[in-house]
Amino acid sequence: MMRLFPLIFAMTLLSFASGIVAQDNAQLQIDGGRIDVDFSAAPADPLRKLVLEWVSSSARAVTVYYEKFPVPNLRLRIRFYDGRGVRGGRTTGWDGPAISIAVGQSSTASDFNEDWVLTHEMVHLAFPSVPEEHHWIEEGSATYVEPIARVRAGALTAEKVWGDLVEGLPQGLPQSGDRGLDFTPTWGRTYWGGALFCFLADIEIRKRTGNKKGLEDALRAILKAGGTIESDWPLARTIEIGDRATGVTVLRELYDKMKAAPAPVDLPALWSELGIVRRNGKVEFNDRAPLAPIRKAIMQSGPR
Repeated sequence: MMRLFPLIFAMTLLSFASGIVAQDNAQLQIDGGRIDVDFSAAPADPLRKLVLEWVSSSARAVTVYYEKFPVPNLRLRIRFYDGRGVRGGRTTGWDGPAISIAVGQSSTASDFNEDWVLTHEMVHLAFPSVPEEHHWIEEGSATYVEPIARVRAGALTAEKVWGDLVEGLPQGLPQSGDRGLDFTPTWGRTYWGGALFCFLADIEIRKRTGNKKGLEDALRAILKAGGTIESDWPLARTIEIGDRATGVTVLRELYDKMKAAPAPVDLPALWSELGIVRRNGKVEFNDRAPLAPIRKAIMQSGPR
């Protein structure tokens, strides 16, 4: 009996430890995929509930935009810190799709409702890794798609997103001495310059197709062809697939225009054509503007 005691004790400890580990994990089924959530430490039940609702909401937004969750299985690693809010998101694909993100232990439902980081990281799952000089398309597409996906899922208003785009997109305009997107890897040109490329592409695709196609058709086709975070693709392949899906060569033409040259954009004129008016710090819409139907379609899901 004395010899059996260490073994029995070890098995008891293992069983106890397994029970603790189980509380540190959760699994969510999403349309087209599964999310395995790993907590750095078992959260209190109220926080655990809020976190899982936030993960589900973020995943739903991405699923609405792409019509399915981008990958069959995602490993989501959540680490906690003292404080509130969400920060430090990172998406990788070299050992299977994975996202690491930090959550404040004092976070409230409001903090999670306002978060954009997790949706942004999940959008990265739906686009292949491209060479470093094209990093702007990876970050730019996530920056542009994230708020639109949340509007389509009912988590944001169109007024809020258009207001943020009016404020944010000018940061992507070329500055003095800048070259094209492939040759100006600054923060503004990478995130907002890439978002500006996506915004211009979305509008032009809709103009040329009578508002029957949009940027999402190109991005969905890239995803359907296997262009996920696990893939390493040349940018030319994504452009070819995207243009084929929309039936117009907008992505190729826009890339040729913006890749090496500054390519300034008259954003105030575009806001006017779209019927977006900033008045007293608020966004108002002019539905008689020439591109008002395109403005509406960008924020809508389902048949146009």
